[in-house]
Amino acid sequence: MYKYNRKKAFSLAMIIIPWLTVPLMGKKSFFRFLPVASFINLFLSVMSLLANKKKWWMNKNPLSPGSIDFSYILGPYYVATLWIFKLTYGNFSKYLMTNMTLDFINAFPFASVWEKVGIFKFQKMKHATWYFICVSLSIFIYGYQYLVEKSIRQTNSSPSKLS
Repeated sequence: MYKYNRKKAFSLAMIIIPWLTVPLMGKKSFFRFLPVASFINLFLSVMSLLANKKKWWMNKNPLSPGSIDFSYILGPYYVATLWIFKLTYGNFSKYLMTNMTLDFINAFPFASVWEKVGIFKFQKMKHATWYFICVSLSIFIYGYQYLVEKSIRQTNSSPSKLS
């Protein structure tokens, strides 16, 4: 019972603590980068379903029964995506270096902690593979954000049809 409660407390902290920082980023930045954070988290949720089927990792999170660890996806991953874009968008090399650093920390020391606590465990996937996937996804979503902003600029600069 103690181990289950420890896992539950750890999972709750993973969701709550990152979201406590969101008001510090400002409303404008939050809404500006909300589409890209939502998109990548939807993508990770679908990927988690595949990962469960292929046994790449196993989710043992008491808050997220099933194959998707929502405490990770909706907590640190979601909020980190928002913050990384807020702090680095517009400077791709800074964005990429920040992502490579944080993805390394996520794939190695943090993943080891989550395995030790019993939240999840890599099975057929190696930590280095997860790192490569995260860096690749970060490059992809930078392009996604660029397209979102380009679309918004075009919409705002086009003449109104109601005039």
